Formats: sequence, C-alpha cells, structure tokens
Amino acid sequence: MATVIALLPARSTADGTHRRLLEEALLRFGERGFHGVSVREIAEAAGIRASSIYAHLESKEELLFQLMYIGHEEHYEMLRHALLDAGADPFSQIRHVVAAHVRLHATYPLLARVCNRELPALSEANRDRVLTIRSNSEQLILDVINRGMSRGVFHVSDPWLGYAAIGSMGIRVAEWWDQRAYDIEDVAETYADFAVRLLSGAPAT
Repeated sequence: MATVIALLPARSTADGTHRRLLEEALLRFGERGFHGVSVREIAEAAGIRASSIYAHLESKEELLFQLMYIGHEEHYEMLRHALLDAGADPFSQIRHVVAAHVRLHATYPLLARVCNRELPALSEANRDRVLTIRSNSEQLILDVINRGMSRGVFHVSDPWLGYAAIGSMGIRVAEWWDQRAYDIEDVAETYADFAVRLLSGAPAT
C-alpha cells in the first residue's frame, strides 16, 4: 500500500508564509542540497519577494536550522513516547524504539534526508544545538541496549556498534521510501524484528 509522503510533522508550529518557506526550502534542499538553492528561489516558490523573506527569517541558514531542529525533535519525541509505551522488558523496548525510528524516516523521508545530509552546512552554534538532540536520541537507544545486555538477553561485543547498525538501517529507509510501495507499519515491524535478531544472537566465540 503506497503511503502519502508528509513534508513537516504536525508538531511544527510554523504556519502561513513561514510554513510555506520551510516547505519550499525543504523540497529544494532535498533535491539539490543547501548550497545549490538560492534565497530568491525559495521566496518566489513561497509566493513572496526575496527581500520579504527576512521579515520571517534571519537567513537561508535559519531555514535549514529550523528544518533540522524540527526533524531531530520529532525523532527524539517519537523515540521517547515509544519507550514509555514499551514497558520494562528490553525486547519490547527495542522493538518499540526501532519501530519508531523507522516510522519517522518513512513518514518524513525528505526531512530525514535533509537532516542527515546537510548538517555540515550549519554554523557551529546551530550544529551543536542539533547535535545535542541527536545525542539524546542516541543515548536513549544505547540505554535500551545496555539494559538488555545487563540482563543477559542482548549479546553484542560493543553496544555503540549495535546502536550504529540499528540506527543506520533505519536511516536508509528515508533514501528509498518514496520509490517503493510499502506500508509503514509493516516495514517498522520488520525492522524491529531485524534489531531483535541482531542484538539477541549468540555471543561471538
């Protein structure tokens, strides 16, 4: 079943011209990258003059930062709520968290791609703000893996590498999602199965 591709999460409070600017910037950053798009092009696509864009935003980089902040916050909140719904069992926790991770990348694939590709285009201060949220998401998943290891139900030689493998396969969903016809929940549950198998396999000898 094909899925409608969303641009921005509902939690984004931007509306009117501001939201149009974010959406038009996202479409173009996703297609040609941050440095391949001009302020004039974004403004004209949003239906305003280029000089008027600065009444809504400080710069083109501010558009990118807001998109990346929205995307990373949405990701963290989806993970956090998934963990709260999972109960105390590490298997349930990793299944819920991985499903949420995949769900984010399949629901907002263009936003996810921009968030993962364009980080170097941010100023150091804005990059640090985004990386703080990303670090919180990373730690949430690592805590689940470490909890499972401490209880003897997960077996990986290095918890961070386990996180990196799980995180990377979810991130890749955003790269192919809008070119395939899958149901989000089917993919999320399948990737949750993959994660459980990866973490609960027999220890290496």
